[in-house]
Amino acid sequence: MRKHFSRILWDVDTQVDFMLPEGKLYVPGAEETAPAMRQLVEAARAAGLIHVASADDHELTDPEISDDPDYRNTYPPHCLRGTRGAEKIPETEQADPLPLSLVPYPPGLLPELVSGHREILLLKKNFNVFTNPNTDALLDALDPDEIVLFGVATDVCDDAAIRGFRQRGRKVIFVEDAARGLDEERVAAATKAWREAGVVFTTADEVTAFLG
Repeated sequence: MRKHFSRILWDVDTQVDFMLPEGKLYVPGAEETAPAMRQLVEAARAAGLIHVASADDHELTDPEISDDPDYRNTYPPHCLRGTRGAEKIPETEQADPLPLSLVPYPPGLLPELVSGHREILLLKKNFNVFTNPNTDALLDALDPDEIVLFGVATDVCDDAAIRGFRQRGRKVIFVEDAARGLDEERVAAATKAWREAGVVFTTADEVTAFLG
């Protein structure tokens, strides 16, 4: 029988190359959000919530990687497999995650596969997490009432994930102080669209309070 979760934590690309000033595709101010991110991960751990993290897992041959990027569909080399830049920051590091690569599992196997795992790592080669063929099956297996989402960048990977969740009828709670964007205009447009779509905006303190 499929297990049902009332709430899961969804951690978007909190990797060194995005989060730290020395990163290859640094999101300005991202490091300032690290304490709020730590707060969310620790609160989720204490409450026994599933912690799903997406992570870029690039190679130089990936279509998204370009030496002449347009910063919409293509980006400079970042989060290259095996490099420090691809690692998660300490504040959001998972202890023993179940990795789901781009190799598709038969959807019927996902519920049994993820059973007993509190940490899941979705690897991807595109800013949209739904390009991983296991994302939809994972979402169906967990079947959460609410997805508490944070991470970077607000106007790129967060936006793709939230739009994908809303298209699938999922309720999303966005943690504003645990996210940063690349472009202010795009962030404003994205968050406006989310609000219109029913996304709930909150803070790490508020999440900690309702999880406690």
